[in-house]
Amino acid sequence: MKRMWCISEIDQMFRERMYDILDLYEEPYDPRYLVIGIDEKPKQLIDDSRKPVPMTPSHREKYDSEYLRQGNANIFMAIEFKAGRRTARVTSRRTKRDFAKFIKHLVDRVYPKVKCLQLVLDNLNTHNETSLHEMYGPKEAERILNKIKFHHTPVHASWAERC
Repeated sequence: MKRMWCISEIDQMFRERMYDILDLYEEPYDPRYLVIGIDEKPKQLIDDSRKPVPMTPSHREKYDSEYLRQGNANIFMAIEFKAGRRTARVTSRRTKRDFAKFIKHLVDRVYPKVKCLQLVLDNLNTHNETSLHEMYGPKEAERILNKIKFHHTPVHASWAERC
């Protein structure tokens, strides 16, 4: 499967960010300095509008295509791809506060003994230091930020299978 950068224009900032991430991906695995990709995805919550028909020995279970909309949720995902590990958190929204809580969860609960989490992120307006400062204040934000390093993808770029 071929992967490619999807771009509009290659400029100096694009090159710097692209090579930063590519160099990071080439580093050998070190459990003290982990490389973790982070993203989030909104999801629609649905429920069955009709009770499914149960499975029988000769027929599979059947569901109606009609559904009831039950709102939305957000899924944060952190992927430590060199170790095959992932961590997910579901939130009702994807605000700066939600992002900050997810990063703190990674630092304090999932990877408390790691020296540095090298986080690969896109350029969403919540993916930065201000989210932590606004949520936790300067002292706690700096404690968390001392254990992470942000690596942002180039603007208007996506590391994807297809554009």
